[in-house]
Order: sequence, then structure tokens, then C-alpha cells
Amino acid sequence: MYTLTNIDQHHFSGPEDVYVLEAHRTASGLATVASDQTLSLFNPARLGTGPVARLRTEHGNVTTLRVFDAGTSVVCTAGENGSVGVWDLRQGAKVAQFAAGQASILSMACSASTQTIAVGTELENHAATIHLWDVRSNPSPKATYSEVHSDDVTSLAFHPSQPTMLVSGSTDGLVSVHDTTILDEDELTIQTLNHNASIHDAAFLNSTELFALSHDEVFALYDVADERETGDAAQDFGDLRKVLGCQYVANVTTKVDGSGAILGAGAQDKENFELVFLAKAADGSWALDLANKVVLPGAHGSEIVRSFCFFDDEQVVFTTGEDGNVKAWRAG
Repeated sequence: MYTLTNIDQHHFSGPEDVYVLEAHRTASGLATVASDQTLSLFNPARLGTGPVARLRTEHGNVTTLRVFDAGTSVVCTAGENGSVGVWDLRQGAKVAQFAAGQASILSMACSASTQTIAVGTELENHAATIHLWDVRSNPSPKATYSEVHSDDVTSLAFHPSQPTMLVSGSTDGLVSVHDTTILDEDELTIQTLNHNASIHDAAFLNSTELFALSHDEVFALYDVADERETGDAAQDFGDLRKVLGCQYVANVTTKVDGSGAILGAGAQDKENFELVFLAKAADGSWALDLANKVVLPGAHGSEIVRSFCFFDDEQVVFTTGEDGNVKAWRAG
């Protein structure tokens, strides 16, 4: 077990309580979105001095932030009015905003290599829809899928090495893998996995294996290789609240090299947040490394931690929470 120390923080204040919803790394610094409808950019080494840029989003309520291209510091935001904003954080400016869907956007995924943004909407007028947009110069719609899920589309992620492959998750309990080069919606879905619980997060771990995490913290791994076509879980970890001794799992961050993932698990009553590594054992199965978990004591007090991200070269972890804070943590 390793313990980190809170070395710096910034508090968002306003007439109402502010939730800091997400944080992501870009070449220009740490980007966050908050419930005061702002997109902020921080110098990661000087968090306490406040944002170096603070931009007003125009989504009604902002719901999500995703990095389009970390190297050029282009990020995307989306929200309840169905719009997507594209931002160049080097310039501190919005470069595009467009109506991506008719309903509130709950999830988003970006692929710089194919210049594609995928958004998933909440259920409205009996349809929950996935929209694909081409964002070269003037954003234009590429495809719309309205029959993939029967309820809110809560999670989207592109395949790490095949960016035309998209995984979607929904409150209907299904995780689906799609080949977006196929235009016919009836043929689009390669495989459907029944998690039997409302999906909070889902993404590929490597070329064929993916994880699914439900809103009630049930965690399982699936393999979509040709020899596994049943859609059953390859490995079921069950309710992580029992496995990890937590009250919630904020999110799961996959490792770029395909070697596993990091789960962020919190407990408000203990004022604690822990990072737990998921890695392959010698026999090829996956295991949670409970002996080497990383503890962030105090975390965000009795409030929920909403997200975490890493600046590996500086060995710093950043967290955001419902206490209005973004915090930096380091060993020792």
C-alpha cells in the first residue's frame, strides 16, 4: 500500500455549490469542467494560483469533457442542450460549437485519427441515439444510430488501435461493440454483451478485452475475440463495494499500453479514495492488486470524488470532487 499527500489544490466558489466534474491531461495543462458551466485550464505545477484560462461553456448544463487531441490541446465539451463545443486550449478559445443531437448528451468519445466525435444521448421520444460527427473544418454528421440501445447511452469509447470500432454502454444494461464503417444500422453491431445492470463506464482494455462497470458497482470483463461469441463475462468481479470495501467507483482509466487499468474507489464515510490496479496474472486471468493500492487520505472529505487523472512524468495524481475542489497528490 502506498499513501499520497495532498500537495496543492484549487477551490471553485460561487453563489451555489460547485461540483468539479472531470479532469483530463493535455499538453497545455490540466483541463477541468465544473457545474458552474466553466471549462478551466490549470498549470499542473501551480494549481493553487487558479486557472490560467476559464472559459464559459454554452450547453445549458455541461455533462462531459473529452480530449480530442492531447498533443495539440484540443478538447470537446457537451451537455444537456445537445450541443458540442470544440476548444483549442493553446489559444484559450472555442473553435467550433454545433448541435450534435436533439436530446441531452450524456456521453462522448473522440478520435483524432479519424476526426470523429461520437455522442450518446438520453432517452427522449422513445429513442436514445448515438451520433457520429466529422469535425474537419465545418463539423458535419457522419451517422446516426437510434436502435442500438433502448435507454440512455451513458458510455462511449473508441477502440485503442482500431478507431472505427466503438463500444457503447447504456442504462438498458447492454454493452455493444460497433463497426462504424458499416452504414446499415442492422449490421452495425458486432457483438452485444448483457451486463444485466445499468452501465456507468465501459471501454476496451486491449485489442479484444473490455470492461463494464455498472451504476451499482458491478464489474466484469468481456472478450470479443472470435472464439467468444456468447456475450457472457469472461471474468466477473461482482459488486466492487464488497471487493474493495468502498461505497462507489468514480471511474476506470485504461492504460495506453493495454496492460490493464486503474480503478478509483471512494468511501465518503471514511473520507478516503483509493487507486486500485487491474493487471493480468501469470495464468492470463485479470486480478485487482489490493496489496499495492494507492491511498489518498482525506480525499475530498465527505463529498464524492468525481474523477482522477495522472501526470506520470511528474508522478502527480489529480482528483476532482463535489466539494468544489481540484487537488494534486504526490508520494511523500
